[in-house]
Amino acid sequence: MHTVLKSILRFFVSSALILTALTSFHAFAETPAQTTSPNGDIIVTVADENGRASYSISYKGETVLASSRLGLIFEDQHGFDRDLAIASVETSAKDETWEQPWGERRLVRDNHNEMLVTFASVAGPERRMNVRFRVFNDGVGFRYEIPKQRRLGKVNIIDELTEFAVDEQSTTWWIPTRGWNRYEYLYETSAASEVSNAHTPITFKTPEGVHLSVHEAALVDYSGMSLKQHRPGRFKADLSPWSDGVLVKTKTPFVTPWRTIQIAPDAVGLLNSDLILNLNEPNKLGDVSWVEPGKYVGIWWAMHIRDRSWGNDTIHGATTEETKRYIDFAAKYGFMGVLVEGWNIGWDGDWFNNGELFRFAETYPDFDIEAIGVYAREKGVRLIGHHETSGDVTNYENQLDEALDLYESVGVRAVKTGYVADGGLIERIDDNGIKKYEWHDGQFMVEHHLRVVTEAAKRKVAVNPHEPVKDTGLRRTYPNWVAREGARGQEYNAWGIPPNPPEHTTILPYTRMLSGPMDFTPGIFDLEPNKRLPLRKDMPRGDPVSRVQTTLAKQLALYVVLYSPIQMAADLPENYEKNLEAFQYIVDVPTDWEDSIALAGEVGDHVVFARKDRNTEDWYIGAITDEVARQLSVPLSFLDENRAYVAQVYRDGANADWDIRPYDMIIEERAVTSDTILELPLAPGGGAAVRFFPAAQNDGQ
Repeated sequence: MHTVLKSILRFFVSSALILTALTSFHAFAETPAQTTSPNGDIIVTVADENGRASYSISYKGETVLASSRLGLIFEDQHGFDRDLAIASVETSAKDETWEQPWGERRLVRDNHNEMLVTFASVAGPERRMNVRFRVFNDGVGFRYEIPKQRRLGKVNIIDELTEFAVDEQSTTWWIPTRGWNRYEYLYETSAASEVSNAHTPITFKTPEGVHLSVHEAALVDYSGMSLKQHRPGRFKADLSPWSDGVLVKTKTPFVTPWRTIQIAPDAVGLLNSDLILNLNEPNKLGDVSWVEPGKYVGIWWAMHIRDRSWGNDTIHGATTEETKRYIDFAAKYGFMGVLVEGWNIGWDGDWFNNGELFRFAETYPDFDIEAIGVYAREKGVRLIGHHETSGDVTNYENQLDEALDLYESVGVRAVKTGYVADGGLIERIDDNGIKKYEWHDGQFMVEHHLRVVTEAAKRKVAVNPHEPVKDTGLRRTYPNWVAREGARGQEYNAWGIPPNPPEHTTILPYTRMLSGPMDFTPGIFDLEPNKRLPLRKDMPRGDPVSRVQTTLAKQLALYVVLYSPIQMAADLPENYEKNLEAFQYIVDVPTDWEDSIALAGEVGDHVVFARKDRNTEDWYIGAITDEVARQLSVPLSFLDENRAYVAQVYRDGANADWDIRPYDMIIEERAVTSDTILELPLAPGGGAAVRFFPAAQNDGQ
């Protein structure tokens, strides 16, 4: 009895000492804690009111995010939802410039103030949660950092409490989450109060005109975050669960992805932000000079418009003969690669639902990959590989090494992967041989994509996933992750009902494109392909409603507006050779930039980008509009002063209209300087594409 009493006494004394220590520790921490952006416009306030961790953000004196909760809840263990106090605050600052091996701009400035806030428990078991804030002039990033501690080893996260409290009357551009079609939806425009569950990036325009984009950066070993509105204007992190319901399976110490809020006084300010890249770790791969930005063509669009098929039948597209024809075209016009889809075993029959049939190192009899590899290298062209998994990831991972080894052996330096899946769920076989179904953006797939990227890097192969997990800036850390799809792309104009409307590409730059490069596949010259008869009589024609809802000039402008280090000239070679004058812009436009500047625009209305070639003194402009005709006056102050330029302008003609006269286009040259204001008339659904080069280079142009 005496021993029991002594044990009880020791317990109460220990508890009292712990509580006293925590109370005294909290006593000298400044509450609330604050930090600002380097220019002072953004203020982040972190508090522990009523034992709950929270933060808020103001911009130029106006609240843009009201008090919003922070915290994590674990399964079978105490989490960080209540009984918390700020125990310590550490601050620091950074201002440095780093260089991208390829990208929208060569040099990126990372200028931020940092605040590390430690929350400690004031009741229950002792535990600590660190929240690190980085505040830039263009927004805020924060993440949870859970240190190794006595009572937290392996943990299952069952809820993330992070909130983003915006004005419920903010105009919002968003796509729904947890849908069968992943990210491939048309954007909705509504008041924030009308949003249900939404993918990120999600973009808000407050009643005062401030623009916000909520997203995440450095998504590694965690589940993708969507947003769920649980009170008007109050959005909460909604993580994609595993098939057993757990959101994230991890162990301490761990860090979460950064939760990001890009902030700008106008829409254009969002486009000029580098916040997502700056929140990712530097290159982990070392020398990546083998990653080759450039333009490519491919045996792809022909399948979407039913001229060819993926399967091994009478109009099979991926044949040795057809591939050599595309290689010849690529070599003639200076394209770096040829994508070929449908070359490997598995495409016959219902491939959409039979992913286990794909063999990634076995070709159809009419496709000689070794001979094609040799032919391509002789022509100075790269074969671009393709791996369609049909959502059966275990089947793909079981063959991954063999498949990548094959590509390395035949000179492939880039592979497009695909994860088309029935219902949007990914198949896997667990350790017990049981088939499981996972969300495309859950922790399982986040880990899978990184595995593919790192294994590909060992063979000097770049990766361009379609039906991916959304981009979060990991291209900085893994520069062979060159692009992703992750939105409604060009193929919907071949068979989508509805196809992409004119406003679609004027929303993408302010939403999806804020996360990183997109393989949109621009450059269609036959804007109504479904008016053509298919090559085989038993194949139906496409629905004539499905067509490209742009002018020809807008297709050219998309090469500048929708950034990617790899850009496809998506149409058939014969369609380009029918209009070589317009095709010249695609031949000329680079994909790797010294600098990029958004000049004008409004979300869903129009956008104007200027980009400078990394390897010459040339600049390029892309300007696009929605269904409304516009007259844009574009100052050319980005050009070098005291230097004369020639502007090659590809613009909509006087009678152009995406619906009735989409091919009306004027190509002209003008003499310009940095003092010039360039007038660009844009037709409904139209655009303008411009190349500027120093006048001294005009000889022989």
